[in-house]
Amino acid sequence: MSLLPRHRRTTTGLVAATALALSCGWAGAGSSAAAGTVLWTPSTAKGPSSFTGVQCAAGNFGVVKDSVKGSVWRAFQAAGEERCETLGPDLKQGDTFYLGWSSKVDIKDTNSRYVFQLKCSPSTGTANHPIEIDATTGRIRLQEWDTDHVAHTLWTAPTANNQWHSYALKIRLGRTDGTIDFWFDGVKQTFTTGSGTFQGTTWDGDRNYLKWGSYHPSTGDATNTFTSPVMATTLEAATAGS
Repeated sequence: MSLLPRHRRTTTGLVAATALALSCGWAGAGSSAAAGTVLWTPSTAKGPSSFTGVQCAAGNFGVVKDSVKGSVWRAFQAAGEERCETLGPDLKQGDTFYLGWSSKVDIKDTNSRYVFQLKCSPSTGTANHPIEIDATTGRIRLQEWDTDHVAHTLWTAPTANNQWHSYALKIRLGRTDGTIDFWFDGVKQTFTTGSGTFQGTTWDGDRNYLKWGSYHPSTGDATNTFTSPVMATTLEAATAGS
């Protein structure tokens, strides 16, 4: 597996992420409207370089045309490969933001793949990925991992290969007092806790960032096709294009 250049490191929060996005020419970065402000989003017109980084075998990540969504991203994780993922900007503890995107998966075995991660570094001795969404044949799931790296299933729903779904998250970053709100196909979801807001670990280690694609080595191919993720100050701005 070849590894394209790792993500660039930022050391400030979402305000700095906006400035970084503007300097890098990311589509929509810093754009404002009554509904909110877009803080970061990659551009299918610019291509993979509009992500902070790509971790994927050469040629397995790029832009394709979809009959429903138009120009979208395709992450193809071939059998036996560890991952095909893209990276968003670094985050700052204490920040609150919204994320929105749509995705469809095509998984050729019965094993689970992470299709979204809020990732922290270092990976060992931390929650590793405090928030993740994983998919397998017939099921999609949202989990939170605490500071002891113990998973808490917050939500599940049925799905099928090549079926589009929309996702939105409101995330407040905190080691033990972080919060998550979640919308699936435009509907606010209730978690297994019985609440619409989960409080727990959404930050750990000394550095956190976002990942989309397909992760977990397995015997079959897996493809995650997704619209450009949008990080914004409001739900309306984050979901406008998904």
